[in-house]
Amino acid sequence: MKDAASLLPLQPAAFHILMALAAEDRHGYAIIQDVAERTGGAIRLSAGTLYRSIQRMLEQGLIVETRERPEPEEDDERRRYYRITAFGKTVARAEARRLAELVRLARESGFAAGRA
Repeated sequence: MKDAASLLPLQPAAFHILMALAAEDRHGYAIIQDVAERTGGAIRLSAGTLYRSIQRMLEQGLIVETRERPEPEEDDERRRYYRITAFGKTVARAEARRLAELVRLARESGFAAGRA
């Protein structure tokens, strides 16, 4: 298995996708909606960006396509559902630590409000 640090820094879209999948499995459109809602509309993933990122993340082992489906009345058989892997969680945590350290350094340099 790859070392989490070898995948850092994550592309912003990939980090947002991992955050969207942290709580539950989601299909592509639900990921797009979650990211837009979580960021107050500041980030709106296009379908192209989403699916290119998903393909790369599947290859990297950050996420998997799950065979589990919602109840038929709540599902559309064309949808594909994705789940974050244990490795994906490890990489997301490493990225969060990297970003927190970057913010700490920015504060020390006077580029961000507050002190570390």
